[in-house]
Amino acid sequence: MCGRLLLATPVAEMGKVFGFPERPNLMPRYNIAPTQDVAAVRRDGGGRHLALLRWGLVPPWAGDVAIGARMINARAETLAEKPTFRSALRHRRCLVLADGFYEWQTVPGEKRKRPHVIRRHDGAPFAMAGLWERWPGPKGAPLPEPLETVTIVTTTANAALAPLHDRMPVVLDPADADLWLDPATDPPEVAALLRPAPDATLTATPVSTRVNSVHNDDAGCLAPADAQPDLF
Repeated sequence: MCGRLLLATPVAEMGKVFGFPERPNLMPRYNIAPTQDVAAVRRDGGGRHLALLRWGLVPPWAGDVAIGARMINARAETLAEKPTFRSALRHRRCLVLADGFYEWQTVPGEKRKRPHVIRRHDGAPFAMAGLWERWPGPKGAPLPEPLETVTIVTTTANAALAPLHDRMPVVLDPADADLWLDPATDPPEVAALLRPAPDATLTATPVSTRVNSVHNDDAGCLAPADAQPDLF
């Protein structure tokens, strides 16, 4: 599961890391929630380009945008079988950019789940495997411009994150990003990319319950959890 994101790295720095030329004025975000825009990189004309996509994939055939709230994640194991994701897997793969994501851990004896932020050990931004779609609008009432939406692909959690949740987003190795973006990549090669990140890649740290509310979107979401030891 991946339900909240963190992205505060300046866009110019991200452009150098992920190879896109656009330099929009993106504000730091500390608590990006489903149905909000996420930063994604797509391949177009042989090059990489940055786009802001609504988080929660809406298939072209959907009658209502509300379905996207249930499509924020897509299980890697069933992408090729599900009509919702099958076409996007073949033709519309992207990178979803983040500095981190949040996960909530059930702790025996505690009423509330304990939030953690998961980031790379070196603090660098990373790319998650994503699928995107264009929604033309409800039947008979097309939108002036199609709505572009995205979902984050998840896989089984690695040993480092399994104590928090049994699923994690597919965090792509930088060397694999071009294979993921290239629509000509053979399906078996694509499937091979959808694996858990190595255990040493990410670290999880307990943070303030301030992140629980989508209305809180500031650096306070990363404040250390009071009297809560780091489990990792």
